[in-house]
Amino acid sequence: MKAILTVQNFTSDFVTTFWTPIFVGIFLAIVAYALWPRNRAAFDEASKMPLRED
Repeated sequence: MKAILTVQNFTSDFVTTFWTPIFVGIFLAIVAYALWPRNRAAFDEASKMPLRED
């Protein structure tokens, strides 16, 4: 039983140490892309798409 707890602790430490900062970095990159001034026109056009009548 002690070995199982050690594996769980290792897995938890691994996820916390390595994957959390990676996913935070990916999230921040997506937010930066969405808020970048160069992409504003494309996102403004996409936001009006549901209101357009084809």
